[in-house]
Amino acid sequence: MGGTPTPLPVPNPGPTAQSPGPHPGPEPGPSGTGQREYPKEAVSGKDAVFAAIPWNEAVVALGELATDAKWDRQELTITVGRENVVAACEAVQAAGYNFFEDMTAVDWYPQEPRIQLSYHILSQGLKQRVRIAVKLDSADLTIDSITGVWPSANFYEREVFDLFGVKFSGHPGLTRIMMPPDWKGHPLRKDYPVEGYR
Repeated sequence: MGGTPTPLPVPNPGPTAQSPGPHPGPEPGPSGTGQREYPKEAVSGKDAVFAAIPWNEAVVALGELATDAKWDRQELTITVGRENVVAACEAVQAAGYNFFEDMTAVDWYPQEPRIQLSYHILSQGLKQRVRIAVKLDSADLTIDSITGVWPSANFYEREVFDLFGVKFSGHPGLTRIMMPPDWKGHPLRKDYPVEGYR
């Protein structure tokens, strides 16, 4: 009691810590911070997009099915053929994209392919979105329903059927959802009369 306390031993920091820096840190990722870096500019074309972000889970999942791709405004769009839409949805679901947000359509009339379907799918775990796009010619506006993969697509497919005239094979109840059952035509087509058919 009353004596001078014995100082605790200080561990030897080693020669690296004693020498002036810089010192090697953890192995950085592509961005230099350990994070994967997405392009800051738009990238178009399947080959260019897949080369720019080859590690993206949707790119990996859809590599065999994609016909085109685009990275623009921090959004990834991957185009697949109409015959592969269900397989594409199953592939991204297996890759961790667990939430079907919505789907919609665009009428590019008078261009062909005329109708573009856009399926927006989110991965809550990966914090990523992907847009799966499918293009349909006006001569055959039919595509398989994805309600077997995501039942929540039911009402969205009915809306696209009602307003654009796209038929979804295998849909459990493909009827109009916004317009009356006996309505003539599809109001969001570009060639639909402004005041409707009279």
